[in-house]
Amino acid sequence: MAERCQRYNLLELMVCTAARQLEDGKTAVIGTGMPLTAAMLAQKTTAPNLVLMFEAGSIAPQLIKLPISVADSYTQTGALLHGSMDLIMEACQRGLVDYTFLGCAQIDVYGNINTSIIGTDYQKPQARLPGSGGANDLASLCWKTLVVTPHDRRRFAPRLDFLTTPGYLTGPGARERAGLPRGTGPYKVITTMAVLGFHPVSKRMQVESLHPNVAKEDVVANTGFELLFVDPLPTTAEPTDEQLRVLREQVDPQGFVIGKRG
Repeated sequence: MAERCQRYNLLELMVCTAARQLEDGKTAVIGTGMPLTAAMLAQKTTAPNLVLMFEAGSIAPQLIKLPISVADSYTQTGALLHGSMDLIMEACQRGLVDYTFLGCAQIDVYGNINTSIIGTDYQKPQARLPGSGGANDLASLCWKTLVVTPHDRRRFAPRLDFLTTPGYLTGPGARERAGLPRGTGPYKVITTMAVLGFHPVSKRMQVESLHPNVAKEDVVANTGFELLFVDPLPTTAEPTDEQLRVLREQVDPQGFVIGKRG
């Protein structure tokens, strides 16, 4: 797989791929970790006019150092406005936010997300996870939801142990019947194996590109439900030299997200 390539590792591939999803001039509410790293890289390369927003209330900062969370003071550097959570959520409700970028513990074929519990007994779960935070609100109201996650059968589950954050729920039209804004929903899922999207009619998850040296059979074996595949199936674009330079030297020189280079 891509981590065997000497020019970049798998984490760097994921961050660079995620950064390319964020368009210049758009608005995006960003989560902690790899989504934040990808957003900072996008702002410094392909999307200098990307308007970043954070759950804690910061709007349009210029990220000069990688924040460790969405409430880190580095999310406020050069911001146009320091507001509050209700201001950010109001912007989502008004349809002003193009993207949100989340992680997940489980995800199903329609892009529904679990970040609450592992196990079917809510009172006595096998594991209790962080919960929704703002993820439910963001994925319910922002136009496009991006997800970044490792790719394995436990995570890509045929049935969620708990529905924390809505994707396309049970399929076509289900979001609208639940009262969510028409035209919103899951957009891309960037994993350790592939870039996935959603079929425009069935709303089922589909593989849109395979990472270098990953076979279709690898993805099938590591997914707990039946996937669709685009045809022809391309290979995910590799990071450019400029992306890698900025990522390593300006975004994450400490290797907190992408790991330390030997």
